[in-house]
Amino acid sequence: MVDDSDRAALRTLVTDAGSEILLFGITPPRLSTDPERIREITAATLARLGSLEVDGLALYDIDDESDRNPAERPFPYLPTLDPAVYHAEYLGEWNRAVVVYRCVGKYTEAQLRAWLQTAEADRVLSVFVGASSKDKEVRTRLSRAQALRRDARPDLLLGGIAITERRDEHRRLIAKQQAGCAYFISQVIYSSDAAKSMVSDYFYACREQHLEPKPVVFTLSVCGSVKTLAFLKWLGVHVPRWLENSLRHADDTLAESYQHCLATARDLIAFCRKLGLPFGFLVESVSIRKAEIEASVALAGELSRLLERGRPSV
Repeated sequence: MVDDSDRAALRTLVTDAGSEILLFGITPPRLSTDPERIREITAATLARLGSLEVDGLALYDIDDESDRNPAERPFPYLPTLDPAVYHAEYLGEWNRAVVVYRCVGKYTEAQLRAWLQTAEADRVLSVFVGASSKDKEVRTRLSRAQALRRDARPDLLLGGIAITERRDEHRRLIAKQQAGCAYFISQVIYSSDAAKSMVSDYFYACREQHLEPKPVVFTLSVCGSVKTLAFLKWLGVHVPRWLENSLRHADDTLAESYQHCLATARDLIAFCRKLGLPFGFLVESVSIRKAEIEASVALAGELSRLLERGRPSV
């Protein structure tokens, strides 16, 4: 039975500056997958996540980003189910919130408005993602999508993307905050120094402008092979050279990556708590290999024990 307070817990955490958030990210099955197979995949996913104390699922919206990076994609691009459709049709047994990503350039204004008007604001949050490059043709621009949300569903909590390596990212975060973003989720982090610099700049810029800083959720993803490493780099993840060397030459790349992710999390937890910035983590696996998915689940379990869990009692 679904408990309404469980559904609304993530919304409460986002708006409570003292909370620490934990999400788990998944990519919906391929669009070509048979419905029965989708149900099997979903059942296996929910079984893995059943014992985790996560506050919600992040459902990714995959887009072709060859315009951003013309190099050969280590894993081929294959269209996946619309995350909103996947949530509505296959995730009925998931009794916690979901964060539905929207690559807004894929959709017309009418499509976005229709989804916004039907989304359940007590159990659905969203992250709007803009075009992967300035030259990409889009149906709806990010700024217009943000305006649609303000007009159609101001009660639906909206998040924005954070790219920690950009030196002026704190200014972009403030602009997104002023456009209605209630939280931010970073791209995958393999450099805690870049992440700390970004949130420090953001925190003090908010102080100067008399703004309340919004939660920043850091994305962590384990890497179990050289091919996964190549994919992370293709996606634009900055992997320090020393760490890339360590992963390439490790006896167990997955174990090496896992320990680095855990160390990064500990570093960011200590830094954000000292700074007084609301924060959290999103754990994902960019690979569909079973070992990497299971390592991601284990990492989320460890993070749950490290964080000050602020979920309302149910």
